[in-house]
Amino acid sequence: MGFWDRLLGRGEPPSREVARERLELVLGYDRAKISPQLLETLKDELINVISQYVEIDRDRVEISLTQDRRQGRLVASIPLRSGRRG
Repeated sequence: MGFWDRLLGRGEPPSREVARERLELVLGYDRAKISPQLLETLKDELINVISQYVEIDRDRVEISLTQDRRQGRLVASIPLRSGRRG
């Protein structure tokens, strides 16, 4: 990263920001009682079920857990390749 990028705030996020995001992720898993292994299993099962109805880009599926003060959320981003099958 060059001088101007650092000066203008472009480029990679500061390490403290990355660490904070990782901590929030770990705390979210802990509060929701969902292990990373369970989240991965859930992701695989969602991919299998949804792909029965629409064609999806399996390599770009993202599942995340977010947490605010009142509730946790399971967020799925599943890119579609084309319309309905069959």
